[in-house]
Amino acid sequence: MTAETTQFSANTANGYFCLSTCDLAESGEHAHQFQTSLEALAAGFRPCRKCKPLQHGEVDPDWLESLMGVVDVDPARRWHDQDLSEMGLDPAVIRRWFVANHGMTFHAYARLRRMGMALRQIQHGDAVADAVVAHGFETESSFREAFTQVFGSPPSAVDRESCIWVNRVSTPLGSMIMGVSDQGISLLEYADRSMLDTRLQYLRQHMGRVFLPGDHPMMQWVKTELDSYFNSNLQQFTMPIQAPGTSFQESVWQALRDIPYGETRSYAEIAEAIGNPTAVRSVGRANGDNRIAIIIPCHRVVGADGELTGYGGGLWRKEYLLRLEQAQSFHLS
Repeated sequence: MTAETTQFSANTANGYFCLSTCDLAESGEHAHQFQTSLEALAAGFRPCRKCKPLQHGEVDPDWLESLMGVVDVDPARRWHDQDLSEMGLDPAVIRRWFVANHGMTFHAYARLRRMGMALRQIQHGDAVADAVVAHGFETESSFREAFTQVFGSPPSAVDRESCIWVNRVSTPLGSMIMGVSDQGISLLEYADRSMLDTRLQYLRQHMGRVFLPGDHPMMQWVKTELDSYFNSNLQQFTMPIQAPGTSFQESVWQALRDIPYGETRSYAEIAEAIGNPTAVRSVGRANGDNRIAIIIPCHRVVGADGELTGYGGGLWRKEYLLRLEQAQSFHLS
């Protein structure tokens, strides 16, 4: 993590710490001052949800939450650049951000989400004509044409089992992209991770799945458990996991899940645990190939000397997660 100059104020009464500039920062008898966020974490304090003292500028743009709120209120809406301009937003900025973070324009994202909602309605037995009109498509033929252009197959060829539903989830470490199905969670990655498109492409190819933006009942399970984890109220995730890989990868990922909360293991120790002590480098690759961050805790793997090594979400996030777990484990011991 980079050096910090900002001071932090922790509240011994509620267990949270803030930027000193936050209007929730404690200055009275319950206040405890720290020079760095790491010191506050090590002392067992949790980051304030308002000022988010750990994000280090790696946050979603200010306009995203309000825009996605409008999309959530009316997901069937057909968007145009003029709509964005009327909201005081620059369509070019929106387009560049969505391409960089989602691999598609905002308009394509909104259209794909409408498509997914219509498909879900069809899969639940509603008439195709009713579903497509309800979600902003003018005719059934226009929906079928748009769907085939995106997925290479007509909607009738895509059943519920072949879909993974994708959405964003907010965490103290910034937005993450989650992908779920009826079978469990298949993806949880930081939204700003550079290799996110590669992860999605791998899942599409190796799972034979269609990715659609939208909601799924499994998402609330994920959100609830992540909130509990970041609030230090959960040490073991319970949601089902669907993480297909090679037999070697799956053995490594299971070994990661076996690392106790608040502890770490070296790559060599993971290799020993799976009965293949010479495969240290392969363990490192499999660790990096993990597509379900935090829940499959690849952040608990460190170098042989105990030093932090690479982490797809950035070392500052890895350090935060370890500090969070170790502080809670120390508090409970």
